[in-house]
Amino acid sequence: MPRPRSLTPARIATAALAVLDRDGLAALSMRAVAGELGMGTMSLYRYVEDRDQLEGLIVELVLGGIDLELPPRTSWRRRLTTLAERMRAAVGGHPAVVPLLLTHRHRAPSSARWGEAVLGVLTDAGFTGKRRVVAFRVLIGYLLGALQAEHLGPLSGPGTDALAALPPAEFPWLSETARDARRLGADEEFRGGLAVVLQGMGVSEEDRDD
Repeated sequence: MPRPRSLTPARIATAALAVLDRDGLAALSMRAVAGELGMGTMSLYRYVEDRDQLEGLIVELVLGGIDLELPPRTSWRRRLTTLAERMRAAVGGHPAVVPLLLTHRHRAPSSARWGEAVLGVLTDAGFTGKRRVVAFRVLIGYLLGALQAEHLGPLSGPGTDALAALPPAEFPWLSETARDARRLGADEEFRGGLAVVLQGMGVSEEDRDD
């Protein structure tokens, strides 16, 4: 096959993302991406070492479009909400990327820039030292967990129906909560959970002891 011109990391990432969006994570391979680019598999190895690097390029492509500019004169909770929602929106268009965020977000420059923006907001809000570490980790943990729940196990899926069908005599709270969950949209679930997390982050250790 003729060697494509201008085979940049962005072009490779775009081809890999196309395979991922169309066929899922299990189908992502050097051969599949090479086919998407119209080239031989061995030729692709001139540009990319392995699938692991491919996955990193995909994460960078997806997160690279996140706008990190924040509205001035807004609360730190509002600014963190904005950053979290922009991350969710970027990933939402490519649900198969969600598992890759756990393993590749540390190597993606765009992920680092997003994290720097979050830490800047926390610092401005008075979070320092270990408290800032915990707050940052809690926010990351919620965001990654919420994305996995939304795209890999949504409330609209069969799991909720199965729980709602449990015998109420044996599982009164689980079955009732599952029935309530049927009326909860994905946006409401994400924003409600994020609000709880951010509210808790603003509570000091002294407040917890009261």
